[in-house]
Amino acid sequence: MKFENLEAIVNFAIEKEKEAVEFYEMAGREEKFSGSKEMFLEFANEERKHQKMLENFGKESVKKDIAAYKLKWITDLKRSDFAVDMEFKKGMAYNEMLMLAMKREEKALKLYNEFLAQTDSGEGKKLFQILCQEEAKHKLALEKMYDDYMAKMGD
Repeated sequence: MKFENLEAIVNFAIEKEKEAVEFYEMAGREEKFSGSKEMFLEFANEERKHQKMLENFGKESVKKDIAAYKLKWITDLKRSDFAVDMEFKKGMAYNEMLMLAMKREEKALKLYNEFLAQTDSGEGKKLFQILCQEEAKHKLALEKMYDDYMAKMGD
């Protein structure tokens, strides 16, 4: 996916973050168990922060946040590599919801890595490195939840 400039990339990324917020809010509404409901709503809030960071990219406060952000390696358990693409269906099992969310985070991570490769500006590169790290953290958290759940189920 090629874009004309950084502004076009950022605008596309904003739309993807909005979609992520909608997904996690919907998942939170659909989930029966309060702990899972809270987890999905927490992910929605995280995605909303990414959206705001993108919307305010170039403003002084965001420039400071980007400059201060410490990048670190996030482990990839690669569970989502073995998950098939799924669509949300009302009444999905918890493990299916986790697989769906893992796959979404995997795709977001890949997208931000593509944007990182297309960006020439140092500030833009740091922005997409941050977003890659954030999505990798979400993916890891979901993969751990999936592993824990499957272990409890005897798998």
